Order: sequence, then C-alpha cells, then structure tokens
Amino acid sequence: MFIKGFQKLTLLDFPGKTACTVFTGGCNFRCPFCHNALLVTDMDDAQYTEEEIFEHLEKRKNVLDGVAVTGGEPLLQKDIERFLYEIKDKGYAVKLDTNGSFPEKLKDILSLGLADYVAMDIKNCKERYAETIGVKNFDLQPVEESIELLRNSGVDYEFRTTVTQNFHTIDDIEKLAMWIEGTPKYFLQNFVDSGSLIDSACKGVSKSEMNEMLEKVKIYIPNAQLRGI
Repeated sequence: MFIKGFQKLTLLDFPGKTACTVFTGGCNFRCPFCHNALLVTDMDDAQYTEEEIFEHLEKRKNVLDGVAVTGGEPLLQKDIERFLYEIKDKGYAVKLDTNGSFPEKLKDILSLGLADYVAMDIKNCKERYAETIGVKNFDLQPVEESIELLRNSGVDYEFRTTVTQNFHTIDDIEKLAMWIEGTPKYFLQNFVDSGSLIDSACKGVSKSEMNEMLEKVKIYIPNAQLRGI
C-alpha cells in the first residue's frame, strides 16, 4: 500500500464512528478543486508504512471503532483488498471512499464484506463529468456501474458532490439529482480552499445558492442534505 497520509483520530470521516483515516497516494482523476492535491500530484516516497498503521490500531483498540480509507483513489492500490481484510481482521469497521471508476474492484470488496460503509463522489451531471474531473473523453460507464453496484449491495453508502462556482450550476446539480434519483443518502458539500489545489482559481458558492441547489435536489432525493455549511 502506498500511504501518503494518516490522521490518527477523526469524528467526522466515518459517520457514527470514532475512527482514524488512511490517505492513499495517486488518483486517475485530476479534479481542479481536489482538496488533497498532493495526494494526486506528489508520487514520491510513501509517508507511512502499513506496520505503523497496524501498530496504531493495536494500541487504540479501546478508543477507535473504525478506519476510513480515502485518497487519492484507494482502489488504484493493487493490494487494497488485503489491506482492508487486515483492518477487518483486527475488529475494525471500514469506510471506503472512492470515485467509482473501478467497479470490478468495488464489486470484489463488497462481495467479500470488506467495507461497512462506502462514500462515492458523484462529480457532476453526465454532460460535464469529463470536464469536471479533468479527463478528456472520460468513459462514464464505470461510474454508472459503481452507482448500481452500491444501490444493490445491501451495504450502507452515500453519494456526495463537492460544489464549485467553476464547474457547477443549479441546472447541473438538478440534472445530477435526476440521474441518481431515489438515493437514500446524498450530500452537497461546498468547496473549501485547502491551500493545496490543482487549480487555485477554484471557488465555492454562496450559502444561498447552496440552499437553492438543495431545494432542486430534494425534488428527486428528499433526504438530501448540505454538509459543512
């Protein structure tokens, strides 16, 4: 596993759990607004070893409930299944973050029971997906397969979208909501400049516009919520 970051304690990353967060390096997308840009662009040496992660888990057995595995894109890691298995074997719940572009790997992980919660980013409406992720002529089929996998998996999951002035209009968000209509958990989260972006020109939207987007979304996804507002 190529591990670029490790947060030893989080109350936010894994809903309902006291957890730690593992950040894997590398991503096949180039979203200009990515708030973990160095995990995408800096592919030098890993910052943490698996041994360090597992030692921490052993020490914190009475404190932590789960491990959130994020990135970058964790499913790029060739040994992700083994890594998740070892976490589960130690008695921890696993939350997996993914961009949904590797449905076969996702299917294996779900069928093996290696994820208790999955958070998948839906970057934009279909028409603007390639533009939003910075990949020309992107084939949307894998993302659509992952959406259907999660919907039929029986595993707890959420879809979420980070909203920017640069790539998202109210009309775009409404089209996205129509695409994933009926999703039980969907979150709109406003872009926040982390100071480490692929494109520093990216900006968030106003609170009033976020609320307007949410009202449009709720027509198709009644339980949709804003996050981080």
